[in-house]
Amino acid sequence: MPEIDFWFSIGSTYSFLTIMRLDDWCDEHDATVNWRPFNVRTVMSEQQNIPFAGKPAKSAYMWRDIERRAAKYHLHATLPAPYPISDLALANQVAVLGMSDGWGKSFTQNLYRIWFEEGIEAGSETALSEALHRCQQDPRLTLARARSPDTISALETETEQATKLGVFGAPSLVVRGEVFWGDDRLDDALSWARVGHVI
Repeated sequence: MPEIDFWFSIGSTYSFLTIMRLDDWCDEHDATVNWRPFNVRTVMSEQQNIPFAGKPAKSAYMWRDIERRAAKYHLHATLPAPYPISDLALANQVAVLGMSDGWGKSFTQNLYRIWFEEGIEAGSETALSEALHRCQQDPRLTLARARSPDTISALETETEQATKLGVFGAPSLVVRGEVFWGDDRLDDALSWARVGHVI
């Protein structure tokens, strides 16, 4: 079966809905997904797309929509969560570093729990350090590595790759060059991987 790449950006609110259920979904469907962090803020800035900040009606809808969908997926969330996050780039630099070291998925899941369940803003040093503790990483050393030129460059490279593939928002799944955007597109992406069309 062709690979399914899961492009996400810490700081994306709707990514919570995919990140917290993706392991169970993969088990249920006997699927494997590659986790690919990128900087969605860079992509959206290039498109002059400002999502929810300063748009109270749209923001209210977003939180209610996430609340409804979280209930559907049996996910716990205390909403609204602090938003937008302060250091989106650093959070995703940590995730990129973690993906190469083998703890990135655990870090991401823990950080989203801290953000959405405990109400601690995900770009803060407090949240990042706690998420690293929970996946047995030294926060001081890891955050220093995450701020290094090599890790900054690694996130930029992943973001450029996402853009080349046509990813414009998070969460997105890419299969055989096809982009499926949104937390409700998992099943469509799986269909495309298995039979080359949506069923």
